[in-house]
Amino acid sequence: MLNQYLVTKQTGAGGRICNMVMITERKFPRREYYVAIMMERSFNGPVIIASSQGGVNIEDVAAENPDAITYEPIDIVQGISDEQVSRVIQKIGLEEYAQDASDMIKKMYDLFVKKDALLIEVNPYAEDALSGKFFCLDAKFRFDDNAEFRQKELFDLRDTTQEDAKEIEAAKYNLNYIALDGNIGCMVNGAGLAMATMDIIKLYGGDPANFLDVGGGATAQAVSEAFKIILSDPKVTAILVNIFGGIMRCDVIAEGIINAAKNLNIQIPVIVRLQGTKVNEARKLIAESGLRIVPRDDLDEAAELVVQLSEIVALARKAGVEVGFTHKSGDKGGRGGGGGHRCPAPTTKKRRRNFTSSA
Repeated sequence: MLNQYLVTKQTGAGGRICNMVMITERKFPRREYYVAIMMERSFNGPVIIASSQGGVNIEDVAAENPDAITYEPIDIVQGISDEQVSRVIQKIGLEEYAQDASDMIKKMYDLFVKKDALLIEVNPYAEDALSGKFFCLDAKFRFDDNAEFRQKELFDLRDTTQEDAKEIEAAKYNLNYIALDGNIGCMVNGAGLAMATMDIIKLYGGDPANFLDVGGGATAQAVSEAFKIILSDPKVTAILVNIFGGIMRCDVIAEGIINAAKNLNIQIPVIVRLQGTKVNEARKLIAESGLRIVPRDDLDEAAELVVQLSEIVALARKAGVEVGFTHKSGDKGGRGGGGGHRCPAPTTKKRRRNFTSSA
């Protein structure tokens, strides 16, 4: 197993490199339980989640037999009480082993609070058939990234070999990046707008290559780095930038896009939709840059265009044809106006074929 890629439901199709194998004493579980303490928005704080049906995916239990799961909200100020622990133990049928179970749940909550956890999960909490004793046979812990400054010892244990290299690089610039399976790179500010952008790309038949949120405080350098991260994915055939400038100024985004286009020699279409603070200044910067950046003020037009152009690039790559894009000045950026370039006209190398786009 060492130095091999392990593929499971948890790793995804790409798998994860196995750098370490943990060995433990074998147990023979007779009864298995699920116990977790989780920060849950619907309860406005931590909640104990427990079930007599442990050893399996708790989401499956919730779907098939929701009555088998008990929930006990905890007042974060008052803390966990003996009465609450007793109710949980009774509901999942551990009265005979109440003392051990109670100690475990209290220790779980103590760990939850002291380590700024979002999830402390034991699954299964199992009775060994040979000894009759209970053991925590597996566990999952998740901690609040915002608490890293006071949990340095804990976060030093982070194993970056188990993470996407692009996500690690994005974190250095306070960018939220998640790789997906598609071919259209997305750069957006705000998680909600990012989800909407990915939805509209899907609506027009495209497939997003990533979720990338530059947030409200990104600098021109961070935007340029965001482009590097998107372009490091060889599947990407076009990029859609969709920014609504509130805290995030559109001219800062435009500067970052222009710097990236100059320094990275971007050879794929870049469609930019900007609205909000300093948008006119941003449009002027893009129009005067002379670069192959296509502005669109209408999101529907932008999404439709990026899908069309990504398909052209994908088909050309498949055929072994290099595609370059040129544009002409004069267009107003779609129905909303204020652009400066027309739709890019694809040109090809290596083979004499003409592509046209009516978008």
